[in-house]
Amino acid sequence: MTARRMRIGIDTGGTFTDVVAFDEDSGAVVTTKTPSTPGNPADGFLAGIDKVLDLAGASFDDVVAVSHGTTVATNQLLEGKVDALGFITTEGYEAMLEIARQSVPDGYGNSYFWVKPDRIVPRDLVKGVGGRLDHTGAEIRPFDEDGARTVARWFKQQGIDTLGVCFLHAYANPAHEERMREILLEEHPEAVVSISSEVLREYREYERSMTTLVDAAVKPKLSRYVNNIKDRLASQSGRTIPFYVMKSNGGVLSADEVVHQPITTVLSGPAAGALGAALIAKVAGFDKVLTSDGGGTSTDVSVVIDGEPTLTTEGSVGVYPSKIPMIDVVTVGAGGGSIAWLSPEGTLKVGPHSAGADPGPICYRKGGTEVTITDAHVFLGRIPPHLLGGEIPLDVDAASAAIRELAAKLEITPEACATGILEISAWNQANALRQVTVKRGLDVRDFTLTTFGGSGSLLLCRLMDVLGVPTVLVPPNPGNVSAFGLLTVDVKNDYVQTHVALHEDLDPTSLQAEYDVLAERAAAALAKEGFAPEQHVFVRTADVRYFGQAFEVRVGVPDGPITAESLQTVADRFHAEHHTLYGYDFAQDPTQQVEVVNLRVSGVGPIKRPEIPKASSDQSAPQQTGSRQVCFDAEDGYVDTPVYWRTDLPAGQVLTGPVIIEEFGSTVPIHPGFTARVDDYANIVVTRSDA
Repeated sequence: MTARRMRIGIDTGGTFTDVVAFDEDSGAVVTTKTPSTPGNPADGFLAGIDKVLDLAGASFDDVVAVSHGTTVATNQLLEGKVDALGFITTEGYEAMLEIARQSVPDGYGNSYFWVKPDRIVPRDLVKGVGGRLDHTGAEIRPFDEDGARTVARWFKQQGIDTLGVCFLHAYANPAHEERMREILLEEHPEAVVSISSEVLREYREYERSMTTLVDAAVKPKLSRYVNNIKDRLASQSGRTIPFYVMKSNGGVLSADEVVHQPITTVLSGPAAGALGAALIAKVAGFDKVLTSDGGGTSTDVSVVIDGEPTLTTEGSVGVYPSKIPMIDVVTVGAGGGSIAWLSPEGTLKVGPHSAGADPGPICYRKGGTEVTITDAHVFLGRIPPHLLGGEIPLDVDAASAAIRELAAKLEITPEACATGILEISAWNQANALRQVTVKRGLDVRDFTLTTFGGSGSLLLCRLMDVLGVPTVLVPPNPGNVSAFGLLTVDVKNDYVQTHVALHEDLDPTSLQAEYDVLAERAAAALAKEGFAPEQHVFVRTADVRYFGQAFEVRVGVPDGPITAESLQTVADRFHAEHHTLYGYDFAQDPTQQVEVVNLRVSGVGPIKRPEIPKASSDQSAPQQTGSRQVCFDAEDGYVDTPVYWRTDLPAGQVLTGPVIIEEFGSTVPIHPGFTARVDDYANIVVTRSDA
């Protein structure tokens, strides 16, 4: 029997582990879900592989690669579970973390009301070492090796085994940091060490220090997790299966390498969803897309233009800024488990706290006592009285009783209470979508909204009304889009070098040399990942600003040799992008000088992507699977609403609301006044009936 070539994508969530298998030879795609195992995620991970291989009629012998989206680093940072951490910096700069940026977060107005949060490393665990470089990397004072050994021994005596090292201007010359790491390995061999010149080779000491410390903080836990899964895969298959982990920048990296770059995984899960939705929408013919990934706890939103999600380096996870390339994702606490509650003033609030998966919503029958968004949906009839095709029955009566009790406190009808809960959730999601569009100079009405995840499509009609979005696309198997996205992702590594110079002073030869060095580092990494030189793809960008500004705009650098003409193209692109973001530019003002700050190269190793299959065009009319009473508007009450099973709907099928479309992992309620059409790729495309 001929061996098959199966690639598997696995996205581990709080409740379910989503699995997609792709047969590279036949193009067949198989999807499934299995319960997550928070106690040991590797158990659910392996169970998911077993289940999808069984469904595909394949075995471990057929698996050629496994790609994984993980929330290990994300959750550790969101929960603030950072173990004892030490920080080593340049002597005299030990208060760097305390000073930070001297800025008060938005929303406080007056710093009198703001309480400075605990720093990632307390002041007593920060140590300075002598030695000094200038901004060009030239040595002003030699590195103090005796002082470095004293510091290393002190941390060993204190039992601090996780350390971050950030010396001034190490981005220009890593020699002092590399020597510090050598001394740490000699004096404190058990230590896990991150150095800034490897984590983030660009200027701004505070951001570089924080990013390095976040990298160090998540390294032990992520390494244990990744190595555990890698070992379990090897023992179960009897061989080494290539194992890749999703990175925040929209690429994947082998498990062996990602344990040395753990910070690159801090948005691993949301990034995969954005990429999967990007490919599905592009094939369907939509080039400007908003993605909305609704789960049990939160909803993640992002922008995709021409198939490419927007990247940022100004992100943070929880309270920790992380200045690494990451897909620009905004997260809002509006998921199926988000809790409805009364404020002290007696007004209705929803989220951000969540009932999670355990105990979960009241209707889950696991002991939940607080009304959630899912309870409101089931009370209004918008989701069926069971999930996953009947695998998980829901207690409609318990949810109804809790909604009525909450409505009595508000002195409104139960229907008004439930629709009010969903209205607040819809506005929370809409505000997140505005953050990634309006705040970045984009008009939300120019985009198609792609909704996915288990709860992502339940409020799409209200989002269309609130935002003025003309079209919504719902992919097939929306709960598995993140896992599918893992199979569409290239291997990708990013490299950066600070190079501050005015545009008029830039030397093309010097810039070419620096880009070549970055490209060589990227090529070495791709070779280590098994890509032949002819497969390597390099993408060059630069961070640019007007002289005197504190923040930069990233723009693409043309392919080919660096010349005066290509540098002028960079300046022109910067003016245009600045105008898009801020509403103005100085392209016609020669007194406003353009300044380049950072040079960047992304090394990409392309993989074979799954083909999006076309839907059946069976011309026979699909049969209703039933009907039920559904409330779309509190004033109109319940209306008898037809229910269809999604996989029965052929390409070209048109359904006019009110109608409910159900499938194994999700439900799509189509409100009165809206129309759903099945396109050639089995997507549901929702528009207004009068459009």
